Amino acid sequence: MSAPEILAAAGFTPDELDNGPLVVRTPVDGSRIASIATHGADDTRAMIDAGVAAFDTWRATPAPRRGELVRLLGEELRAAKEPLGELVSLECGKILQEGLGEVQEMIDICDLAVGISRQLFGLTIASERPGHAMRETWHPMGVCGIITAFNFPVAPWCWNAALALVAGDPVIWKPSEKTPLTALAVQKICDKALARFGDAPAGLIQTVIGDHTVGQELTASRDVAIVSATGSTRMGHAVGTAMAARFGRCILELGGNNAMIVSPSADLEMALRAIVFSAVGTAGQRCTSLRRLIVHADIYDSLVERLKKAYSGLPIGDPLADGVLVGPLIDMQAFDAMEAALEQVRADGGKVFGGGAALRNTFPDAAYVHPAIAEMPGQTDIVRTETFAPILYVMKYTDLDAAIALQNDVPQGLSSCIFSTDVRETETFLSAVGSDCGIANVNIGPSGAEIGGAFGGEKDTGGGRESGSDAWRGYMRRQTNTINYSRDLPLAQGIKFDI
Repeated sequence: MSAPEILAAAGFTPDELDNGPLVVRTPVDGSRIASIATHGADDTRAMIDAGVAAFDTWRATPAPRRGELVRLLGEELRAAKEPLGELVSLECGKILQEGLGEVQEMIDICDLAVGISRQLFGLTIASERPGHAMRETWHPMGVCGIITAFNFPVAPWCWNAALALVAGDPVIWKPSEKTPLTALAVQKICDKALARFGDAPAGLIQTVIGDHTVGQELTASRDVAIVSATGSTRMGHAVGTAMAARFGRCILELGGNNAMIVSPSADLEMALRAIVFSAVGTAGQRCTSLRRLIVHADIYDSLVERLKKAYSGLPIGDPLADGVLVGPLIDMQAFDAMEAALEQVRADGGKVFGGGAALRNTFPDAAYVHPAIAEMPGQTDIVRTETFAPILYVMKYTDLDAAIALQNDVPQGLSSCIFSTDVRETETFLSAVGSDCGIANVNIGPSGAEIGGAFGGEKDTGGGRESGSDAWRGYMRRQTNTINYSRDLPLAQGIKFDI
């Protein structure tokens, strides 16, 4: 389908695509596909006020009823999966299969959140005082701001929004300026679900389009109880600092510099497939992309040779075309960053296979590249830096403890994995002396997480958790209750205070 056809299928009218100053370009060929309206500080504050008003109603709505709205949202997303997936590919450049997979993640988290809406449970706690009971309850927090990045333009919003909505919180979404159309398309889908729901308060689900100053309005306002931010570590520092200044709650899912350890006992065929998908999927622009490959010396030459052969045959091209596995980088700025990183690799004594511009004659205004393999003498500063591009740094090891130490010796702590059939190695990797990441996998790559588990990492990755497990608690406030059902008033810790 052409860009106009994809945009029309997503529900946009010509007037909506030509009504403002924000120019949207598709990374597929670099062409302009829209010029859309943006919001300013006053607009953002008005949305916050609307969210606060919605909170008064929504927090009093029974949680299973709140879950019904998310169920309807999941139904609308199922109906819109194909056009929304195509729009994701058009606007951020990932191949269509990945675009469709991202929408499926939205559907899956809606399913999970509906179940959670009937299980927002606390604890019953034994009291030390006779005739007393203690319990823990969870209550809605308030307006939740959600800031997302270009590389996953829709799924992280839903990871947060689905849980926030069942938790009783209105949501305001600030998407990347590079991918606003997908957000606006999702808002249209939400509006359909809200209409079917019938009695949701106005201002429950909103989208604000603008630059970083719009995000600053969300982080500065005391009426925004939570800000969940997915993106760069630099952005996370700004959000975290602003939220800490007013003791607001933030959920940060930031950069990743993810490694795979390949041991001598590994199934190399399986490892090879996992390496290629994890390293070149989304053109290396996932927070969970494989960036560092740590291979045992005994199998290093064999594996790297096979890897180079696989890289040499990768289908690069239009992400909407059948058979393509590697689409474009988001823009020429990303291309320049990749080129600078490879130049530093060579300066550090590394050997580069691949890299450089691809399809320049076919798409002169787009940033297609050949994925690169960089064989490194050690973990230099450029290896420890997250470059959002398909560069795979390869290093040798001889001792597992040294390999784990090498993996952990980066500022980021998102995802990690080991390929091994030795249970001693795999259990060590998963133990307290193993990977220091929020995600640690065995015989599977670092990317492609499922929504059932909480997603996020440590160190410069921010420490936040989104999506499954008990991540719903991040959108609620904990309250400890003590109930005295006796006729006496004993004090805790045995204190005597007679009056």
